[in-house]
Amino acid sequence: MSTTLLVIATIVAATLGVGVGYLSTRPTIHRLRKELADAAWQLTHDPLTGLLNRTGLRTVHATIAATGDPQPLIVMLIDLDQFKEINDTHSHDAGDDLLMETADRLNRLAHTYGGTVARLSGDEFAAILPVGRHPISDIADRFNSVIAAPVKVQADSGPVAVTVTASLGIAAVASTDPVQDIALHRADTAMYHAKHHGGDRHVLYTPGMTMPDHKRRRGPRLRDLRRDQRGSVE
Repeated sequence: MSTTLLVIATIVAATLGVGVGYLSTRPTIHRLRKELADAAWQLTHDPLTGLLNRTGLRTVHATIAATGDPQPLIVMLIDLDQFKEINDTHSHDAGDDLLMETADRLNRLAHTYGGTVARLSGDEFAAILPVGRHPISDIADRFNSVIAAPVKVQADSGPVAVTVTASLGIAAVASTDPVQDIALHRADTAMYHAKHHGGDRHVLYTPGMTMPDHKRRRGPRLRDLRRDQRGSVE
């Protein structure tokens, strides 16, 4: 709604400029255009890390799907293994430091493969990469490695170095496959298998793979709570 109002306001200001003189309305038009750009950015990006959010990731996928012939894609779901312990031990500010550094590392690595990365919620990220000459297992190993490298964070007691690992679920899909119902769903299933087997690893989705036994999980995550409350993932 706010974006729509800004669009209308920009058109009105531009129309008024025809009658009263463009120079007199130019500052208003520039301000409204900036506010419109800011609103569009907030709609598609995560405010903490600056990465795309779920909406932004869907937009990127839709653009790929609409461009040319169908192409193979790698969709990766990345869930940090010990993030709650960082928050509990060193404070939420330290957790935010870790998330921002992890986001930067993932973003740089995804770009080296011509892909993009997003923060979906909490300690969960996703990446979309084109299928290239590099084996999927090698790409996944690099993602695991960059996440596991120590990160300096600001704890309540001062700066400390912390380490986390990640569970990666990977799905090889076509660009025309629905991102939520197929690509991310398959990657999510594979990710839970990685988590189920101790984390710090990646699992590639295979046909027929289903969710593992829930008993070994250490409690519901934000994503699971949303599923319980609304019956589906955002």
